[in-house]
Amino acid sequence: MSQDFDTREPQFGSVGRAGAGLHEFVLHLQDLVLTSSDVHEFLTDTASIFAMQLSQPGNHLSCGITVLRQKRPVAVASSDTRARDLDELQNSIRDGPCLTALQTETMVHVADLDADLRWPKYNRAAGEASIGSILAVPMQLQAPSQAVVNLYSPNANGFPRHGIDAAAALTGIAAKALDIALNIAQLRDARDDLSSALKSRTVIDTAIGVIMAQSRCSRDAAFQILVKASSHRNIKLKDVAAGIISGIAGEREFLTTYDE
Repeated sequence: MSQDFDTREPQFGSVGRAGAGLHEFVLHLQDLVLTSSDVHEFLTDTASIFAMQLSQPGNHLSCGITVLRQKRPVAVASSDTRARDLDELQNSIRDGPCLTALQTETMVHVADLDADLRWPKYNRAAGEASIGSILAVPMQLQAPSQAVVNLYSPNANGFPRHGIDAAAALTGIAAKALDIALNIAQLRDARDDLSSALKSRTVIDTAIGVIMAQSRCSRDAAFQILVKASSHRNIKLKDVAAGIISGIAGEREFLTTYDE
């Protein structure tokens, strides 16, 4: 599993793609923040950039990123299937270097997987996937969100000092971009929730108007009729309202539009 690895100290950024690599990395992240349709797409592309930026000839890295958000499912993205499978394994057994890095908020370096005894079940699976060493770098995000960058090398001692420093520096930069991406996603979710609430309110108000016209009753009385129908049929209020409207409108679609 072990291969020779160039441990000569390079200029920063020459781990993988040298020179303007750091500047390119920042530009890529800026583009991803602006163009990604959701958090998962942003994370997937970021993981691919990490792997490309930090890999060297003879030491092709895989990268996974795990993000924990309040009241949201765990977000897992990866540069390839190997990183995806290893990240999913950690999340399923709730044990491994990357989860330890998340929990302790400290970097975890497994220099030689064969010699490491801390996570026996996970290490065995990683070894079977031809992994020689692992580096897990936590991201410093706005609370309560948490994230970790998981780097996998096929070589034992695949992360020399300069490689670790480069990974830590890139993770710090990526954390700032991820914070922005998460804030944008939160605003999108809030917008969608508000739009859904406004649509439901409009449907309910319209149904109340129909009941008032048909039953010649007050608004409060019409609303109580709607509530009782919802409770009796065990159907959401907005769905009962939609059924009343469809009984009047037939196959015509009831549209609600709002300025964003």
